[in-house]
Amino acid sequence: MDIKQLRYFIALAEELQVTSAAQRLHMSQPPLSQQLKMMETELGVPLFHRNGRHLEITSAGKTLYEHALSITRMMEEAKAEVKESGMGVRGKLSIGINTLSDERLPEILSTFRTLYPKVIFKIQQNETNVLAKLVKEKILDVAIVRLPISLEDYDYAIVGAEPLYFVTGKEDSTPQSVTANGAISYEAISEYPLILPSTEGLGLYHLILDQFHARGLSPAIVGECSDIGILVELVASGFGASILPRSSLHRYDNRNIQTYEINGPQATSSSAVIWLKQHYLSKSAQKLIELLTSSSSISSYN
Repeated sequence: MDIKQLRYFIALAEELQVTSAAQRLHMSQPPLSQQLKMMETELGVPLFHRNGRHLEITSAGKTLYEHALSITRMMEEAKAEVKESGMGVRGKLSIGINTLSDERLPEILSTFRTLYPKVIFKIQQNETNVLAKLVKEKILDVAIVRLPISLEDYDYAIVGAEPLYFVTGKEDSTPQSVTANGAISYEAISEYPLILPSTEGLGLYHLILDQFHARGLSPAIVGECSDIGILVELVASGFGASILPRSSLHRYDNRNIQTYEINGPQATSSSAVIWLKQHYLSKSAQKLIELLTSSSSISSYN
C-alpha cells in the first residue's frame, strides 16, 4: 500500500459510501472500488462489509483506519517541517481568541509582529468550546481560551490568572453587605438577579457556578450572554448584575457600572494557550507560545 491508497481508504472509512468517497476525492467510482479491492487482496482481510450502496467497516478496517490517520498526518507534518526548515519564521499563523482572553494580548502580538515581520496573522474570536474544536480540526494552530476545559487532546500553557469581580449598574444602590474595603460575599451576591457569561463558553460559566455551589448557594440567574461587551451594557442598563474577570472590565470600560471585590477564598479565572497533541507545530506558533509564556512567567504543561 502507498500513501495515496491510505488516503482513499480514509475517505471510504469516513464516508461509508463509494459514491460519496469518490466525490470527495474528485475521482470516479470504478477506480476507487478497484483500489479498495487491491488493498483487501494485499492484506488478505475484508476492510468493509457491503450492504447495498453502503459500507460497514470491519474490525480490521478500524485498525487500518487508525494507522492510516497516523501515517498521513506524519507525512503532512514532515512535508510542512521540511518546507519550513531554512526559511526562518514566516507563513500564516491562525490564532483563536476567546471573548475573555488576556488583556495583554494586543501588546504581545505587536511585539511578535516586530520580531517576526514575515508572519501573516489570521485571528478568529469565538467561544472557548468552539475554539478548542477548531484546534482539534487543525483549522487553528493555537487558541487562547478560558479554563477549565477538558485538555485531553491538547498541550497547553497557562498565560494568566485573575480574580473575579461582582459588577452592578451605576444606578443600583451600594449593597448593604459591602465591607469597609469595598468587598462583597457570594452569600450577598446570590440575592441579586445575575446575567452570566454564556454557558457556551464552558469554563468561566461553570467556574462561577461552582463558587456558589461550594457554599451551598443557588444563584438567581436571569440570563446568559456570549458577547461580553453587550453583557456589560446590560448590567449598566440595570438588567441584572454579573461576575466577570478583571480583564473584561478593563476592556469594556463603562462608567455606568460599579465593581466590587469578592470576599473569601475564591478560584481565579485562568487563560491558557492550547495546541493539538502529537501534531507538528510551525515555528511561528512555537515562537508565539514562547512569547506568551515568557510574558506570564509560567511554563507549559504537556
